[in-house]
Amino acid sequence: MKVEMLKSKLHQACVTHSDVAYEGSLGIDTELMDAVGFFPYEKVLVANLNTGSRLETYVIPAPAGSRKIILNGAAARLGAVRDRIIIMSFAWVDRKKVETGTYRPNVIRLDEDNEPVQRLFTAEESEKMAPVLNN
Repeated sequence: MKVEMLKSKLHQACVTHSDVAYEGSLGIDTELMDAVGFFPYEKVLVANLNTGSRLETYVIPAPAGSRKIILNGAAARLGAVRDRIIIMSFAWVDRKKVETGTYRPNVIRLDEDNEPVQRLFTAEESEKMAPVLNN
C-alpha cells in the first residue's frame, strides 16, 4: 500500500510579483525549485499565511537566482506582493518507508527575501521520528 505524503515544501516563501493577466501558474526561482525537488509543471498546493486562502496550480520556472515567487492568473487574486505563502507538492510513498521513519520530505524555510534559512526534516530528525512511528 502507498500513502500520499508531503514531497517538497517551500515554507514562508514571500510573493515578489503578481500578474492577473498571465494564463495561470506559480513562478518559482529554479534554484529554489531544485533545492526542494519541484519539477516544472508539477501540481502544487499553495497556502497563503496572510489571508488563509489555499489554491492548487502548477509550477513554472523563474530565472535562477532571482528569488522570484510569482502568483499568476487567478492565483494573483488570492494573494499580494509581500504575502508569505507555503508551497507544497505530494507523492505516493510506500507505507513501509513511512512506518519505519525512513521517508522524509524536502522542506526549506525561506526568509523575507526568499533566501533559504533552514532545511527542515534532516536525516537525523527522521531517525528520531522512527521510534514514535513504530509505537
